[in-house]
Amino acid sequence: MNIPIINNLKRVVIIGAGFAGLQVAKKLRRDKFQVILIDKNNYHTFQPLLYQVATAGLEPDSIAHSIRNIIKKTKNFFFRLAYVHYINTEKQKIYTNIGDLSYDYLIIATGSVTNYFGNKNIEFFSLPMKSIPEALNLRSLILQDFESALLIKNDKERERLMTFVIVGGGPTGVELAGALAEMKKYILPHDYPDLNIQSMNIHLLQGTPRLLDGMSEKSAKQAYKNLKELGVIIWLNCLVKDYDGKIVFIEKNKKIESANVIWAAGVKGAIIKGFLKEDIKSNRILVNNYLKAIKYKNIFAIGDIAYMKSYPNGHPMTAQPAIQQGNYLAENFNSFQEEKKWIKPFIYKNLGSMATIGRNKAVCDFPFFKLKGFLAWIVWMFVHLVSLVGFRNRVIALTNWIIQYFHYNKSVRLIIRPFNRKNRKKKII
Repeated sequence: MNIPIINNLKRVVIIGAGFAGLQVAKKLRRDKFQVILIDKNNYHTFQPLLYQVATAGLEPDSIAHSIRNIIKKTKNFFFRLAYVHYINTEKQKIYTNIGDLSYDYLIIATGSVTNYFGNKNIEFFSLPMKSIPEALNLRSLILQDFESALLIKNDKERERLMTFVIVGGGPTGVELAGALAEMKKYILPHDYPDLNIQSMNIHLLQGTPRLLDGMSEKSAKQAYKNLKELGVIIWLNCLVKDYDGKIVFIEKNKKIESANVIWAAGVKGAIIKGFLKEDIKSNRILVNNYLKAIKYKNIFAIGDIAYMKSYPNGHPMTAQPAIQQGNYLAENFNSFQEEKKWIKPFIYKNLGSMATIGRNKAVCDFPFFKLKGFLAWIVWMFVHLVSLVGFRNRVIALTNWIIQYFHYNKSVRLIIRPFNRKNRKKKII
């Protein structure tokens, strides 16, 4: 990897430049550590706004920022674009597609991947939305479907192309359903005047009795009401059994005909090979109260990949715990001295959660109060705006939101890289 060895500095290798890994990389002291950050992309993605890229609200460069630009002009810091295939915990080495690398301390912040719960057909035929390429695939598919619908004479096939099924009623599913519903109401009738846009159906499927399980009952009811008003068809207590690319099979012999299934029903930790079965729980690495991997003195896990046993069911797999854990671990490392204990155990502070349903519609749960409607929407926009990395990204996102608010227009409805359905033609099981 062409990284020099500095004898008087301990080498800290960080795998993953998401919310957690980036915080550690930015804040570790360079006079104490040689810091090496590894990621499969050369940019950091602000994942909470991926749905806006997918629905033509923002271009991808509005929510992505160059890692080298975030951490620049710092000594003893190295970034490498690579895939990590294996961790040898005994030799203290990682193995990647560009070579191997030894470490003194290893911080695993690989985040999460889409969880299909073992259903290979759903994995093959549905579309996930966990990365910028996946969001762009979805944007292209949505626009291509309407272009194709113009050419089809068969009413049933046209309706299948114009039917969208979102599986998962968490914040991602709710926000995506709301964005699609607003496209149906304000955008698509003008873009496709020779199509009956009322034939477009948006289904939101949730396996539990209510939407937004991680939020309050009040917020869940408000989200349900707002989505219903926008024309979204909501299915509760509904588990998807299978999908063959044309029909969604649901429990109790129910089904929905659709060419477009968007899978937002859950995530799981992105585990790297090299750990034992007893090191893993719920596809996440078991850590103690100091985020140290159990049984390993120099391996740490933070963010979605970490499972702290003392916290019921592990911390939420969202940005907030990841950022807090990244900041905490950097602070502990910077105060660390050989043969002495870490300063303090990690304590998660729940600062609240929020979801937007559409224009002037959002819900926010904070520790001491709750908001809904226009005020919640303003708060949601402000929080996401200040959380974006880079001044340019904030300006671009804000400009797009202002234009869309006054003109009901999503100006980035471009099929830059067409999505090819060919790879989804055959069942794989």
